[in-house]
Amino acid sequence: MLKWKRVETADGPRFRSALAPHEAALLKNMVTSIADMLTDRQSSAPTDPLEQITGIRTGHTRRPEESSMRRMLPDFVDPDTNTPAQADVEVVNSALRSLHEPAIIDAKQAAAQRVLETLPLDGAEFELVEDDAAAWIAAINDVRLTLGALLEIGPEGPDDLPAGHPKAVHLEVYQWLTVLQEYLVLGLMGKPIR
Repeated sequence: MLKWKRVETADGPRFRSALAPHEAALLKNMVTSIADMLTDRQSSAPTDPLEQITGIRTGHTRRPEESSMRRMLPDFVDPDTNTPAQADVEVVNSALRSLHEPAIIDAKQAAAQRVLETLPLDGAEFELVEDDAAAWIAAINDVRLTLGALLEIGPEGPDDLPAGHPKAVHLEVYQWLTVLQEYLVLGLMGKPIR
C-alpha cells in the first residue's frame, strides 16, 4: 500500500494511493463479507404490518448475538451506565434499534458498495473523491470492528501475538487496516502524513 496523497483540484480534493493485487483482493473479500453480514441481519428483521401502511421500516428490537455484529451495531444507550431508570435502558435500546437500525445498515452497506466500486482489483494506482474517501473510512472501520471482536481487541491490546499463534495473521491484517484508515483520515483532514 502506498500512503495516501491528497491532491487539490478545481473540483475538490482527490486522494491517491495504490494497493498491491493481494491487498485489493483481501479488502474486497472483507468488505463483501461485512456487506453480507449486514444483509443477513437486515433480512432477518421481523416484519411489521404497519410498515406497509406508514412506509416506516423497522428493524430488530434485540441486539445482535454475535460479538462482531454487536460492535458494528452497538446499543444506543450503554446498559452499564448507572441511570436512575436502569430498567428502562433495555426498553429504550429496543425502541431505538427498531427505528434506526435499518437506516444504519443502509448507510453501512452504501459505504461498502462505494469501496467495492472504487477498489482497483489489479492493484493499480487509484484516486478517490472526498465522498468516496469518507465511504472507505466507514467501511474499513466496520471491517476493523469485526476483526477487533474476533481478536478480542480492547483498550489494552493485544499489540502483538507470538509467531505461530492462530490469530497472528488476523492481527497483522487489523493493523494494516488501521494504518490504511488512519492515513486516509489524515488526508481528509488535510494533515501531513507521517
